[in-house]
Amino acid sequence: MPETQSRTFAELGLGAKVLAAVNSLGYESPSPVQEQAIPAVLAGRDVLAAAQTGTGKTAAFLLPVLNDLPHHGKAKGPLCLIVTPTRELANQIAEVCSAIAAGDGRRVTCVVGGVAQGPQEQRLAKGTDV
Repeated sequence: MPETQSRTFAELGLGAKVLAAVNSLGYESPSPVQEQAIPAVLAGRDVLAAAQTGTGKTAAFLLPVLNDLPHHGKAKGPLCLIVTPTRELANQIAEVCSAIAAGDGRRVTCVVGGVAQGPQEQRLAKGTDV
């Protein structure tokens, strides 16, 4: 059977700023979950994806979301709210999101329970996009 070649991130419809983040993160080609989810999210469709750990699910939804999310500037925000069931997942998503958003100045704030509320409130008061 002939081998099929996967598409590139650019072929999935991502814009220049997100593609620059993809390159800086060292992503070479989209994983199967990314290849299927990114165009669907960019088209405004709801997506439910199940795949093993390490297959790129976090980037599969963050890349297209950040692709179309405007920068909030000095306003308080957030423009995007991501809710997760665990602190560990919230931290993982915030880390990947921060790496993607780093190139265009968007701010990412992770707010979790079980830790001091004051510092989190201070970060939110400075404004955040995600």
